[in-house]
Amino acid sequence: MGWLAGSGRSDARAFAARVVHLDPAAVVRLRPAGEDAVALWSRLPWGVLVTRGIAATVARDRTVAARDLLTPVDDLLPVSRDTDWRWSLPPGPGTTVERVPAADVRRVGAAAAETVRTASAQGVGGRPIGSRMLRDALLDHEPIVVTTDAGRRIPVTQRLVQAVIRMGFVAGGPDEFVDVRISGPWTALACTYGSAWHRGGGSLLIG
Repeated sequence: MGWLAGSGRSDARAFAARVVHLDPAAVVRLRPAGEDAVALWSRLPWGVLVTRGIAATVARDRTVAARDLLTPVDDLLPVSRDTDWRWSLPPGPGTTVERVPAADVRRVGAAAAETVRTASAQGVGGRPIGSRMLRDALLDHEPIVVTTDAGRRIPVTQRLVQAVIRMGFVAGGPDEFVDVRISGPWTALACTYGSAWHRGGGSLLIG
């Protein structure tokens, strides 16, 4: 029997396909997450970690090439690429501090895409703007800000919004919600089909 079970096969391929589309050289970390469950982790090019749980079994942490999950041979584990994983992970699932309607997340994501199209075609204030500068300014924008009961301000940047949208994590139902979570210096958007995490004020690199 292979390490992937039932729906785990299609879920792993869906996750890997999105990751490879954004970064053909991406790697995916497989982490045991309970009985017959594995958490897939990967890093997107704009510094956000994405994760999704699937039905599978692995004996230990293992990093593989994302593209190798697209065409598994007899469901054997792909060749290990453990030395290619260089990023820290959140210490836990975190605490939910706010629930945001999924429709609002999709709306701010669509507004950002429209801003890019307009600015690319017309510039800003009549002045042209480079695509790299435009991308960085967009990703650092904070379209959602929540405040904890203790008064802590939690900004949710477009980095997280774009991550959950581009990964297909946000469900389309009118009654769906997205949780804003915090875990130490990390902030997450937790959606129906997966989560995106960003570490504020520091690098993702393992020190």
